[in-house]
Amino acid sequence: MSYINAKNVLPGWLLEEVRSYTGDGLIYIPPDKSSRREWGSKSGTRQMLEVRNNEIRRKKKEGRTVLQLAGEYNLSENTIKRILYK
Repeated sequence: MSYINAKNVLPGWLLEEVRSYTGDGLIYIPPDKSSRREWGSKSGTRQMLEVRNNEIRRKKKEGRTVLQLAGEYNLSENTIKRILYK
């Protein structure tokens, strides 16, 4: 996403109306929801965490304890439980 000068895209009357609400500060206009992606989908983080979580679930079924898994993955016991019971 890049910055666009509002002076170049908005009519003068609308720019003045926006200024009446924001002063001279910056304003962020988020993209519409149809163009938004899920968190981590672009970088691959979401997929990486899903693989890790499935591995944690598999190891738990094989008999590892929550405490062992927490130590192995450097996560808290509560986080391991959250992954297991999700």
